[in-house]
Amino acid sequence: MALVGRALLALGVAVTLGVGGNVAYADEGTITWSVTPATADGPDGRGVIEQEIDPGASAQEHFAVRNLSAVPVTFRLTAADGYYTAKGRFDMLPSTEPSVDAGTWIELPPTVTVEPNATAVIPFTTTVPDDAIPGDHAAGIAASVLSSGTDGSGSEVGVESRVGFRLMTRVTGDILPAVSIVGAIADYQQSWNPFLPGAASVTFTVRNTGNTGIALEGAVAVGTGTAGFPAEGQQQQQLLPGAEMSFAVPVTGVWPLLAVPTTVTLAPDAYDFGGAAVAMEPVSIDLMLWALPLPQLAVVVGSAFIVAALLWGRRRSARTLAAALAAAREEGRAAAAAASDTRASPPPHPDKDTHP
Repeated sequence: MALVGRALLALGVAVTLGVGGNVAYADEGTITWSVTPATADGPDGRGVIEQEIDPGASAQEHFAVRNLSAVPVTFRLTAADGYYTAKGRFDMLPSTEPSVDAGTWIELPPTVTVEPNATAVIPFTTTVPDDAIPGDHAAGIAASVLSSGTDGSGSEVGVESRVGFRLMTRVTGDILPAVSIVGAIADYQQSWNPFLPGAASVTFTVRNTGNTGIALEGAVAVGTGTAGFPAEGQQQQQLLPGAEMSFAVPVTGVWPLLAVPTTVTLAPDAYDFGGAAVAMEPVSIDLMLWALPLPQLAVVVGSAFIVAALLWGRRRSARTLAAALAAAREEGRAAAAAASDTRASPPPHPDKDTHP
């Protein structure tokens, strides 16, 4: 993987602004160049140099600097420790930050002058210390030019534009790939539609505890939902020995079941420089996600209130009807009793006149 970087040098502070590609531009496009691995005869089509060296031994390689400009250019040549960014792209330390590993093993000329539309092949030597740890060590080699620019406040600063490539050195010895998952945390995002599941976000850090580079992929299972990482369309993340990378994986289709079991499973890949796989066992970690089913509980409680209200209404209606029937029966009995008393009383006798 090639790299391009630009450093703003002001008050002793350097800021890397970008990576990617193998062509850089400076001085408003008047200087253009490329840097690629090569043999002594010129560029050989490689994008990365990979070399296996015994502790205490040296190896010589070449790279080519091609000046695509219309003027001669003197390029500064540097080597530095390499690393992968959070987005999975390769970069090398800025010139203001000292290297402590493979970047210090490389010997190359400090500068090279290349004529217009010409290519210079530069030899370099990698010497591995006697006490170097077996495994993978990353560095970058770059050709850069300096130009002037302005910072955010409008002050003039020096700008270092660089372009280069990745150099991987594997120190021979026992290759022991290993990774661990640390700091796993799960959060739940509720769906307030009680008939739809919610979503979870699981964050965790993968740490390369072995001595070889690792390609990362895996899956996160949260209750009824599952998601893989990297997501579809994203490139596989690379992790160098001793490095770590954080992930935040969204998982949809998760029902709030109060205590939701969650598992992060990592299926890492490791390879030797010949492309053969180095056996690695999957690594997993379990945790519990607490997800209260509040919308569902609201539906249950609301339904219970409705049922209770209906039952209470039915009982009240029944009591009211029973009271009305009792009152009607009482009125009926009272009316019947009054009618019975009327029939039982003798009719009054009319007065009779007495005639002498």
